[in-house]
Amino acid sequence: MNTSPASRAGSFAQSVDEIRSRVGAEAFLTDWVRITQRHIDLFAEATGDFQWIHVDVTRAREQSPYGNTIAHGFLTLSLLGQFYERHMTLPFCEMGLNYGLNKVRFTSPVPADSRVRGRFVLAELQDIEGGLQFTFRVTLEVEGQERPACVAESVVRQYFQAPAKPSAGS
Repeated sequence: MNTSPASRAGSFAQSVDEIRSRVGAEAFLTDWVRITQRHIDLFAEATGDFQWIHVDVTRAREQSPYGNTIAHGFLTLSLLGQFYERHMTLPFCEMGLNYGLNKVRFTSPVPADSRVRGRFVLAELQDIEGGLQFTFRVTLEVEGQERPACVAESVVRQYFQAPAKPSAGS
């Protein structure tokens, strides 16, 4: 079992200097997350994307080249929010925002009931007003598959804690 700082949930770094030292290296590897048919169905409900390859289990078993339903690509991509929440709890920041994506490719399907994890490499770090901007190269891996489900370049921002305001009596 890997217990290095890059694998533990919480904060992948304790200081800005530590973050700067990680540019170009793996920042964190998440735990496996199971994607069930229920997750897929709820995502279809939320987005209105009811394509049979995602939601019709019988038809997918009979007609899909994958022999099963598969998760929506955007469902798989949406796991990034959960992964950031678990690994980007930086003790010197009070708020994080998803700033966007530069590149995304869905390179392999995620069959229902598969387990997925994220591998996050810190590609770039920029100072911004009030915080830091991180660019991660993310690989979403499917347990037992050689090809990843998704590769993306994800940009997030973390904002420093506001300085304490003096009390009225000071």
